[in-house]
Amino acid sequence: MMAIAIMTSGGDCAGMNPAIKQFVDYCFNRKVQPYLIYDGLKGLIDGDIRPATYEDVAGIMHEGGTKIRSSRSKRFFEYKYREQAYKNLQKHNIDKIVILGGDGSFRALNQFHKDFGVNFVGIPATIDNDIFGTEYCLGVDTALNVIRQATDAVRDTSSSFKRACVIETMGRDCGYLALVSAIACGAEVCIIPELDYDLNIIGERLKKEIANGRKYVVCVVAEGCHDNKCTSTQQLVDWLQNDIGIETRATILGHVQRGGNPTVFDRLLASQFATFAVDRLLSGEKGGSVIVYNKSEFDFVSIEYVNSQKYKIKEELLDLARRLVN
Repeated sequence: MMAIAIMTSGGDCAGMNPAIKQFVDYCFNRKVQPYLIYDGLKGLIDGDIRPATYEDVAGIMHEGGTKIRSSRSKRFFEYKYREQAYKNLQKHNIDKIVILGGDGSFRALNQFHKDFGVNFVGIPATIDNDIFGTEYCLGVDTALNVIRQATDAVRDTSSSFKRACVIETMGRDCGYLALVSAIACGAEVCIIPELDYDLNIIGERLKKEIANGRKYVVCVVAEGCHDNKCTSTQQLVDWLQNDIGIETRATILGHVQRGGNPTVFDRLLASQFATFAVDRLLSGEKGGSVIVYNKSEFDFVSIEYVNSQKYKIKEELLDLARRLVN
């Protein structure tokens, strides 16, 4: 029987477990033996590769994270460990892999293919939504809903005490989560690396709004601002308190954004991603590719295309938030 393995690599996100379940169920439907690679690239090197059963994936559709766990591995950059990983796959007659992760994971598998001819399909899975070539990555919708719920809750208490709140979202080099959350939650300020801003201009606006009856302020900032010479979360707190004159609290959401029950949208997209990935590998297509989602349609692109440019947030979205930075 033909065999295909699935693995998760890099940061986890909600939607990975629904993808894993669909992968296993659909492989059995196609008369293919599914395998689970545990602990990402580390498990691939160490040989933690097991044939999947229905029991392995029963009841995981609603769970966040990844049942087969994830990791990053510096060892995989060394040829001898990639060779070891390949020998582990050979023991199970596996020459096809579905990998859920980001562009770094795809590059690792692409090198693996060049070395040993293992075919693979990458499923974009990162809450940062920063992979070039696809409008949407698995896990983003769930992360946005986690942020929305937290921001709404913090706004409730801020309004009770006439306070400002600074909400820090994840997004290492990309402000997508902060941007969309600021728009969806009705924030007054949004600080992300992609938008130029002037605190003096924003401050004048906020002072006028407060004088005209505004009782609280919601400010959403991307964590990437710490590393992109933008104003950090604590600096925004100090600015709001000292310059604007409003009592302020900071909430750093952190890794809570990666967890939680996957939304219906993430569950559906995970199922579609996994199904098309298996079909692609069974079609006889050689090499490595990434499945992408654009304008409500799925397609496949090369790893070289994904790595050819840096992801940029659509101008239409940036335009929606420009009023929050002036």
